[in-house]
Amino acid sequence: MSNDFEVKRVLDDYLPEDKESRGYATLLEWHNLYYDPRKAPLIGAPRTTARIGCVQWQMRSLGSVEELMQQVEYFVDALSDYQCDLALFPEFFNAPLMGIENHTNSIDSIKALAEFTDEIVEAVSRLAVSYNINIIAGSMPLIENDELFNVAYFCRRDGTLETQYKLHPTPSEKRAWVMQGGNGLRVFDTDFGKIGVLICYDVEFPELARLLSEQGMQMLFVPFWTDTKNGYLRVRCCAHARAIENECYVAIAGSVGNLPKVDGADIQYAQSAVFSPSDFVFPHDAIMAETTPNTEMTLIVDLDLEKLNKLQNEGSVRNFLDRRRDLYKVEWIGE
Repeated sequence: MSNDFEVKRVLDDYLPEDKESRGYATLLEWHNLYYDPRKAPLIGAPRTTARIGCVQWQMRSLGSVEELMQQVEYFVDALSDYQCDLALFPEFFNAPLMGIENHTNSIDSIKALAEFTDEIVEAVSRLAVSYNINIIAGSMPLIENDELFNVAYFCRRDGTLETQYKLHPTPSEKRAWVMQGGNGLRVFDTDFGKIGVLICYDVEFPELARLLSEQGMQMLFVPFWTDTKNGYLRVRCCAHARAIENECYVAIAGSVGNLPKVDGADIQYAQSAVFSPSDFVFPHDAIMAETTPNTEMTLIVDLDLEKLNKLQNEGSVRNFLDRRRDLYKVEWIGE
């Protein structure tokens, strides 16, 4: 009481085994002298940091969805142990399932892969809840109204599910798989900030990231699948540019290894990375971290979202504020 504790009441049967007190206890209350009601609350306050994990995925021969999910759960478990807010998997990380059966052509192969998508999404969504981590399940093929799409699935740890369709299929995807592009683009609100998702080739179109930036995007996630180093560098250099010009973080994750029995997946090249804007408070080369090329591994990076706010107002250059919106704009005219 001399230290400003107040007696509120006596509790009976609190510790029945304590014979000396006959089980009684005293409920005390102490008023926190350091509490400031003007500060943001501890629970429910906007996040100022985010920890993300990128999976550099090894393509390997698999015999079933169960084997695939065993490998997925391994990485989800590992990133969850390090208290990551989000796990990013590469584009078409489920491609090894195309090697389960022999197919006469590429179209039959990708359609067979699409038959596993619903099962995999459901399994990944369960992992997101059970391991308390948001997961971008790379991307997977989806057949809708007899048309083939490439779709990224964002599985929240509260059990909800969002999708982002690839808007720009590559020429080879159109030619080999007759793949169609999606028609929607949006920013996703998460429990750690506002994010956007662009699948591989989409990041090479700066208008998309600019539209997301205008909606408040803080982090952009890019699952990719590239075969050669020049293909990888197109994705990397464009992703790096998107981070600088839109003053946001950009994370890219790809796959490595080979699939001898899968047409079009003979080789992979990847070096997953997380990029930042380019200013004094960020790394000198605007690279937060990057993996060893062509090696299966994870990349865990802490992102300071407060630095983005300061950059917009106090940076050496201020790309967001200094845009001449009185002269030009990027406008979405789709759905």
